[in-house]
Amino acid sequence: MLLFAGLGNPGAKYANNRHNVGFMAADAIARRHSFSPWSKKFQGLIAEGALAGEKVILIKPQTFMNLSGQSVGEALRFYKLGPSALTVFYDEIDLAAGKVRVKVGGGSGGHNGIRSLDQHVGKDFRRVRIGVGHPGVKEMVHGHVLGDFAKSDREWLDVLLDTIADDVGLLAKGDDNSFMNHVTLALRDKLTPTGDDDRPPPKAPKAQSHVRQARPQQPAAKLPETGPMAAMLKKLFGGRD
Repeated sequence: MLLFAGLGNPGAKYANNRHNVGFMAADAIARRHSFSPWSKKFQGLIAEGALAGEKVILIKPQTFMNLSGQSVGEALRFYKLGPSALTVFYDEIDLAAGKVRVKVGGGSGGHNGIRSLDQHVGKDFRRVRIGVGHPGVKEMVHGHVLGDFAKSDREWLDVLLDTIADDVGLLAKGDDNSFMNHVTLALRDKLTPTGDDDRPPPKAPKAQSHVRQARPQQPAAKLPETGPMAAMLKKLFGGRD
């Protein structure tokens, strides 16, 4: 048996936050693989199903993000599972939007949900980090993760969640590298234009400056043949035969 946890904050107010992409991944998996309806247990919502022949419990802690470890730890103890049976889906600001990386163990990276899990279950669980991008400065991080995904984000977010749901069986089998490769290729193939649209537009001919355009239209200046100016020119350049 395996426990797959998606992290987020409960309630409609937070439903579309970047911080809730873990909940979104859990919901996508439950829909795609016909898991049982969500029910309340372990201070969270759980759904049961199977992935790649393995029985899997999905859990969405309802303790708010900072106390996620309480809910997940309770579920692990009930099922007598160790950290190696746990996979956690969560948002990662240090990854570009749409990027996904999987690793076992490591630090929390400042993520309060992961910090809580580290405290309650240990660090040796699989972490599926889903990139939501960084706002650029530390002072904006809080508002960024608790802000909603923009409408323009749905183009890559929907593809990403669908692909996670499609290929999550690879995680159940422990094939983390294939899972990451499948997600990367799916995003590239579905979001990159193909055919004629893939070719750069032809370069426009380089326009001449207004100075260069005007020069050919100007009549050649007529040199004086007599007078002081003519004499000076002959002195400088010599007379012509």
